[in-house]
Amino acid sequence: MYKILTVDDEARIREIIRKYAEFEGHEVTEAADGMEAIRLCREKDFDIIIMDIMMPELDGFSACREIRKFKQTPIIMLSARGEEYDKINGFELGIDDYVVKPFSPKELMLRIDAVMKRSHTAVVKESVNEVVEIGGLRADITARLVYVDGNRVDMSPKEYDLFFYMLKNRNIALSREKLITEVWGYDFYGDDRTLDTHIKLLRKSLGSYSRLIVTLRGVGYRFESK
Repeated sequence: MYKILTVDDEARIREIIRKYAEFEGHEVTEAADGMEAIRLCREKDFDIIIMDIMMPELDGFSACREIRKFKQTPIIMLSARGEEYDKINGFELGIDDYVVKPFSPKELMLRIDAVMKRSHTAVVKESVNEVVEIGGLRADITARLVYVDGNRVDMSPKEYDLFFYMLKNRNIALSREKLITEVWGYDFYGDDRTLDTHIKLLRKSLGSYSRLIVTLRGVGYRFESK
């Protein structure tokens, strides 16, 4: 059973999510706006948050940014818009999944299960004191720290997972399917665009070293250390 916080200014949406979540045995708490969501997260612990973007008082992005300052609870964003900008903005804030309205309640429940399984399973199996250095790029995989020319780079949790997996498999052609399976899991319910979005974010984070991520047309990507 999961403790779910549903945040949406539409009572109908909250009711639908509650109906399906409670049917599967989960406990649901509701919030009508971002401000209420932040207050509830300060007062209680939740296993996962379902957060709408467009809300009065405080939008979902702003609420997520504040919650991330004191909690790392998995977050699934809901939005009536499917623009890439919104997805990139959400993933940069560290959300775990993105669902476009109108959505299938059954699919949302599957996504909740998938996110929770991933949050409890270490995607990257780290070895003791594993550090990779390529020129001015330094990655301490054990400590989950990345430095570019001496400056620490902050990434979202999934960026770290993707980057470290590619680092551990550097100079190897990695298919899109392989990357999605290894980083997001066999039960991932998103699409290929999620991978592309995270590659774009990762390249941005690596700055001049973004050139090390090579696109293999029709195949996937390769991280080159040569």
